[in-house]
Amino acid sequence: SLANKNLPRSAKKPLSYLKQRGVTKKDILKWKIGYCPEGRYGGRIIIPSFNSDGNVNYFIARSYVGHQRKYLNPRANKDIIFNQLSVDWDSPVTLVEGVFDAIVAGENAIPILGSTLRNTTKLFQAIAINDTPVYLALDEDAKKKTGQIIKNMLEYDIELFNVDTSGCEDVGSMTNQVFNERKQKAETVDYDNFFLFNALRAL
Repeated sequence: SLANKNLPRSAKKPLSYLKQRGVTKKDILKWKIGYCPEGRYGGRIIIPSFNSDGNVNYFIARSYVGHQRKYLNPRANKDIIFNQLSVDWDSPVTLVEGVFDAIVAGENAIPILGSTLRNTTKLFQAIAINDTPVYLALDEDAKKKTGQIIKNMLEYDIELFNVDTSGCEDVGSMTNQVFNERKQKAETVDYDNFFLFNALRAL
């Protein structure tokens, strides 16, 4: 664990990698970030997910030494709510693609572990059941998939806001300040502007 007070020398490289990505000590503690110096996941940052009971149900393993395969994740069911233990369903959630995006997005951010979110998934159903407002902040290169997610959410009458991520590779490449500024300017998405939203994204 990189959250420990006394760390071995092998922690130097993963800490340096996280610092380059703008991950702070506070982030490390909050997300309980660790690393593997050797073994199957050797040379990888480990970011665990905890279910509502506090048990680990998944983890992200991201290379910090330049592996050709950046991510090497477990062979486990991805139909989870990442870090469900920390989600406040009574407050708006921010949906992003990856865990590093969620770290930048801050409080109540949930990575969907990709760019798709079907209405049958546990995450989608939890949002619908709790009537939780959603800020959607997916990468610009996922236009078609983002449109499908929006369509599904509108069908469930979910209060929805779209965060502009244009001009950036992903949310994880922004600073927290830049993301919050964009989030404050997020546009409401409803049936009245959904078709216009799609048309503009197709340009």
